[in-house]
Amino acid sequence: MTQRMRRRVLVAGTLAAAGLASTVRADVMQSGKLKIALVLKSMTDPYTVAMANAAQNYQKHFASQFGLTIRGTATENDTAVQIRMVAELIEAKMNAIVIAPTDSKALTAIVARGIKAGIIMVTIDNPLDDASQDAAHISVPFVGPNNRNGATQVGDYLAGRLKAGDQVGIIEGISADRNAQQRTAGSKDAMDAAGMKVVAIQAGDWDYGKGRDAASKILGDYPQIRALMCGNDNMAMGAVDAVRDAGRTGGVYVTGYNDSDAIKPLLADGRVLATMNQFADRQAVFGVDVALKAVTERRKQSELSRVIETPLQLVTGVNH
Repeated sequence: MTQRMRRRVLVAGTLAAAGLASTVRADVMQSGKLKIALVLKSMTDPYTVAMANAAQNYQKHFASQFGLTIRGTATENDTAVQIRMVAELIEAKMNAIVIAPTDSKALTAIVARGIKAGIIMVTIDNPLDDASQDAAHISVPFVGPNNRNGATQVGDYLAGRLKAGDQVGIIEGISADRNAQQRTAGSKDAMDAAGMKVVAIQAGDWDYGKGRDAASKILGDYPQIRALMCGNDNMAMGAVDAVRDAGRTGGVYVTGYNDSDAIKPLLADGRVLATMNQFADRQAVFGVDVALKAVTERRKQSELSRVIETPLQLVTGVNH
């Protein structure tokens, strides 16, 4: 990494730690500079907004070096819209596109098109499916946390409150998403290691309402269930309300993932046992920085590492 790039990373970390963020502008491209695009999902989700704000703030401090275009979908599963956004950015001849895919498989073809056009492609938040990448003969860096490890840490903490043989349900995100699959796998790893019984896995599509519905079904089907492990905080908040509606507050543990601001009051009063902070702002900034480094060093897509891991931190009612 060059001295300038190191400085960018250090400044980015400082900005993120200071919480310096502002309203997202859709387009801050300027001619004569490198053109980087950030394509996100569900711009109504606070987690995504944190990514966008941090990336925009980062660009402001290095405005002479690159311009940043930020695009985002309305919901988590606007895959067709996201594909169209990426296609438009390819036509606009971006130097690099950093994308949080709405679907780990469906975005592979358009990402491959970008690579063929000579654009550096990087993923954050949700990696592309490995088999899909191999089939398309591409390799796309994933800049983000180890979701399986993060979910295992949450599960290990939960296991300390349970006893062997207890029933547990898992509410996962969009089932086709690689990050949803990894979080489910990590949850199962922890429960299996502790001798719990995972009796149900329901998709909540990262959504509060769908998470609440999934939790209600599991609670109805399994009256003895002791915990609901949720793939993100939106679904965890839905699960908390489902537990309340079932009259089982205090009798069923709920865990989340992402450490959103909205989950903090539920951690404080015990309605949510634990969540995982995966530093959304750092993911976006590091993703942009990986793309910038590749472009400025004139590296080929095939020369980039497939995984660049970012930090994780378990958050509980004790340390929130």
